[in-house]
Amino acid sequence: MTIRVRINGVDQELDVDPEMPLLWALRDVLGLTGTKYGCGQALCGSCTVHLDGQVVRACVTPTRRAADRSVTTIEGLSKDGSHPLQKAWVDLGVPQCGFCQAGQIMSAAALLAEKPKPTNAEIEQSLAGNLCRCGTYTRIRAAVKKAAGLPEEG
Repeated sequence: MTIRVRINGVDQELDVDPEMPLLWALRDVLGLTGTKYGCGQALCGSCTVHLDGQVVRACVTPTRRAADRSVTTIEGLSKDGSHPLQKAWVDLGVPQCGFCQAGQIMSAAALLAEKPKPTNAEIEQSLAGNLCRCGTYTRIRAAVKKAAGLPEEG
């Protein structure tokens, strides 16, 4: 079955099983490997993408749900890493292993689109579904605040 979907601003026709998880369509069919497989059960957030601007876990989202809709992956956030979140991540040296970071950034981008000046509590609530095995949560929150133009904590 052919599924039409706009991925990172480009119209695509995916000839895949409609029940195939969106994660595998992105990674295996389209070669967009920034979205990571972590748990396969929507528990860790490594596979976070935007579906029409809303956060979804691509590992449990059937590709059919993306039909005639828009998907944004970490590769589509900016072509050159110039998104304020990506810049803040680099400036503050957020990643350790880096495995969860694309999902963290995608969740943070959805938060900032909805709440451009979030509180610490809103940041923590929004990112609560994204696990970081390295424990960089303090740096993640600082990077979200920097991207939002909020003052650093002291």
